[in-house]
Amino acid sequence: MRYFIIAGEASGDLHGSGLVMALHKADTKAEIQAWGGDKMSEAGAHIVKHYRELAFMGFVEVARNILTIMRNFKLAKKNIEAFKPDVLVLIDYPGFNLRMAAWARERGIPVHYYISPQLWAWKEGRVEKVRKYVEEMYVILPFEEKFYKQHNIDVHYVGHPLLEAIDRYVLAHPGDGIEKDTIAILAGSRRQEISHMLPVMLEVATFFPKYKFCIAAAPHVPRALYTSMLEESKAENVKIEEGDTYGVLQRSIATMTTSGTATLETALFGVPQVVCYKGNSLSFAIARRLVKVPFISLVNLIAGKPVVEELIQENMNTRKLSASLQSILAGQVRADMLRDYRVLRDRLDNGGASQQVAQMIYHAIKK
Repeated sequence: MRYFIIAGEASGDLHGSGLVMALHKADTKAEIQAWGGDKMSEAGAHIVKHYRELAFMGFVEVARNILTIMRNFKLAKKNIEAFKPDVLVLIDYPGFNLRMAAWARERGIPVHYYISPQLWAWKEGRVEKVRKYVEEMYVILPFEEKFYKQHNIDVHYVGHPLLEAIDRYVLAHPGDGIEKDTIAILAGSRRQEISHMLPVMLEVATFFPKYKFCIAAAPHVPRALYTSMLEESKAENVKIEEGDTYGVLQRSIATMTTSGTATLETALFGVPQVVCYKGNSLSFAIARRLVKVPFISLVNLIAGKPVVEELIQENMNTRKLSASLQSILAGQVRADMLRDYRVLRDRLDNGGASQQVAQMIYHAIKK
């Protein structure tokens, strides 16, 4: 069978890599082309467009890059038409992928969607696009199944693929355990968010001279972006590590984490964290009027309560971030967070997301 997969950012590349491996096991004759990244390539997909050319965040940034986005639509259609897939598999990335779903369905290409767009947070009206254009939807958060049922749409809850990705990593890299003086800095995966987040995080590091801070550099972000900010800061206890975010998490006692998939990765590694978000003020103002959820971190959304502290926009400052970081280095706040993490892991374990999705896609198109 021929599979075309579109993943538009780093988290999609990670989850897509697990799916690619599982598809090759389910279908030994699988041919897989994709828009994705290095992880999907290593797993056995032929990458025809890298996600680093696709990742635009925020309303203002998308508007500035609208011509590039339109060219990408045309290129994706051209790639799919040339490959003639038996199925189009879309991974998150809703602004782009829901439009691709409509185009593919009109041409008779079955559309399977892995990792639902966060319609429960905003743009709930897009549910009708899922109903109209998506043949099968595979969701990874427990409350998403209930959300779609309320809209009379059947979906498959498969558990969260981060569990298997992290378990694979830990099995291959047992590590030497936690370093009691190491704190991780996860400043995001895009240049825009790094530029907003990292300077504040570096300033906080200067208030903790007895600790070593490690920036887990995002893949495909130029090292110069990190080094220039580090040189401008007064932080002398910070180093940069590239290509091994999980290794950094594995040995850290705490993290300052930018909101996104990294918050859940940090929780599943059992590392107490402070969640941060600071972005373009206009984009944030628009988002605040549209988004309907009480939290920005996946950890709190899944738990349904404030497990980790969230410092957003003007609250993401050195004073508040320093105080929050101090509170999770020891004591009851740290102990409570670690307890809630264990509950969270149990809630997300549904027996292997990638394998379930691969089997369901394969058998659906084989019919």
